[in-house]
Amino acid sequence: MLAAALIAGGAGGAVGTMVTSAGGSAGADHPDQQGPDINEPPPEAPERDPESVAGVAQRVSPSVVSLRSADPRIAGGGSGFVIEGDYVVTNDHVSSELEGEGIIIEYSDGSSSGAEVVGSDPSSDLSVLELDEPSEVDALEFGDSEEAIVGDEVIAIGAPLGLAGTVTQGIISALDRPVSPDGGDTQFFAIQTDAAINPGNSGGPLVDLQGRVIGVNSMIYSMGGGPFGDQPVGSIGLGFAIPSTEAETVINRMIDHGEESTAYADLGVAYDHESTVVGAAIADDPDAVEAGGAADQAGLEPGDVIVSFDGRRVNSGGELQAMVRDKSPGDEVEVEYERDGERAEVTVTLGPDE
Repeated sequence: MLAAALIAGGAGGAVGTMVTSAGGSAGADHPDQQGPDINEPPPEAPERDPESVAGVAQRVSPSVVSLRSADPRIAGGGSGFVIEGDYVVTNDHVSSELEGEGIIIEYSDGSSSGAEVVGSDPSSDLSVLELDEPSEVDALEFGDSEEAIVGDEVIAIGAPLGLAGTVTQGIISALDRPVSPDGGDTQFFAIQTDAAINPGNSGGPLVDLQGRVIGVNSMIYSMGGGPFGDQPVGSIGLGFAIPSTEAETVINRMIDHGEESTAYADLGVAYDHESTVVGAAIADDPDAVEAGGAADQAGLEPGDVIVSFDGRRVNSGGELQAMVRDKSPGDEVEVEYERDGERAEVTVTLGPDE
């Protein structure tokens, strides 16, 4: 059995929650593009090529932090990284578990600072924190995840099981995997990687060989017979990161406006996630199509199966949710659907997610 799990929790912490379900390419060297200015390696460290795994780890690690509760009785934690303005990015499922008693940020050199949540967005599993006493480390820069391709080399840095400063290497295994960060209906497209990430890696960066953040590590698939099986959740080479293009947009909104205030696009339907048909089946329920919503105005009905969205084939309700999320409220898209064995096409004007 495969279980998708948020990778919260440090040493001794809770593992997580069962869920249902920015320039240049990640690994390529572009002569006309300069990598970001990142921390200099410690003077006592053996010299390594700046774009080798060891070289990237030396320069990026000082800007990667660990998060824990200010109350030592509260176990668990996660990872994060410093961006411009001395803000720290992490996962919402990390900060929300620690926020009650206060959050402590720990740097790789052992220094620490209190931090307060500036904004959080559970549907994106992202959170931004402001530091009380920031250390002098270089901010990490976002790369362009839309330029990444399968096979690009990536590096994950974080604190799995409380082991701060852990570095693992892998590749981008797949792109556009629809995943759900909160165990609910919301889904987005994630970067899949085989770089080992484990509980405690949540919120840490997935970087390319120039040290640019192309993803925020968020969840893993794990084997088991129960919700998490009879054994602890651990990496089996199926990790998922929030793409930098989405992360940077959401993070900038939160810094500018606090709590995520901009609505996502919405189709206004409830899906039948138990359906075995290929496509996104609208639940066969009178309330499955929101009155006055985008689907209702376009003439879609309960029981319809959406098979194409904006020219892209739809395989499941989760995949369609991720496709809709990539759009903006007010966008017009062509939707092909099946009803009573017949196919039809309609233009839908997407509404905001209220």
